[in-house]
Amino acid sequence: MVDINSNNNFVLSCCSTVDLNLEELNKRDISYTPFHYFLDNKEYVDDFGKTMSMKTFYDEMVKGKMTRTSQISVGQYVDYFTSFARVGKDVLHLTLSSGISGTLNNAIEAIKEVKKTYPNFKIYVVDSLAASSGYGLLMVKLSDFKKEGHSIEETKEYAEKIRLNVNHWFFSTDLTFYIRGGRVSKTSGTIGNMLHICPLLNVSNEGKLIVREKILGEKKCMLRIVQKMVENASNGLEYSDYCFISHSDILDVANKVKDLIEEKFPHLKRKVKIFDIGTTIGAHTGPGTLALFFIGNERKD
Repeated sequence: MVDINSNNNFVLSCCSTVDLNLEELNKRDISYTPFHYFLDNKEYVDDFGKTMSMKTFYDEMVKGKMTRTSQISVGQYVDYFTSFARVGKDVLHLTLSSGISGTLNNAIEAIKEVKKTYPNFKIYVVDSLAASSGYGLLMVKLSDFKKEGHSIEETKEYAEKIRLNVNHWFFSTDLTFYIRGGRVSKTSGTIGNMLHICPLLNVSNEGKLIVREKILGEKKCMLRIVQKMVENASNGLEYSDYCFISHSDILDVANKVKDLIEEKFPHLKRKVKIFDIGTTIGAHTGPGTLALFFIGNERKD
């Protein structure tokens, strides 16, 4: 057993957009602060389904309720970080990718404010360059690393070292909400839905979502996303690290992809874990999106 010294006694922290679940976060002693989202004009907390179940959330979107999200404000970060500074706890906080959200800048500004009152407060903020359960997978890797007895500085360096090795691959079976949010033109999206075209995306080395391929049909897209793991996973078919899937109200598709992966990668020491795409990310994708995450080749563009 590792001898945990005082240098290891720090808080590992993230935002609610890690798209894990409360059981996973609590088991690993990972703290979080939430994003917020709106259905029409009513505000809710992105709290892993405590306030509103994922099923209800996606049903409300299908019924026509408009969604938007609110990133973590400077003030919210100040309150959150102060809660640790007040009790003398050091913090390593990872944010949602700066290629997707401005929350990193808000966290940095908040630290300046907190340090006016607590100048000796030790806190590091790292841009995860990740999203959804890929961000969650990175947090799980850091949790394992921390449990080995590493210091906050060592864990920060480890986060910066491996974050681009977290591979993200997404596809969507329904472009309706991409059209509604303006991320796909109405003409392209309508034609795409009629022809059952599924865009295959990944997260670039800058942490941005990029469309890589357009694939005809859900089944072909399922096979293609598994092939992406074959091509990019560490040690190829010998891969034995974590593999996560997140989905927005298409559990049947998630289970099919899970079965394909576990058949293709017989040396997986850990079974594939399936999580919900949370309300912040889901507010932009709508139902019908599946994402696959694993450790693999460094993302380069």
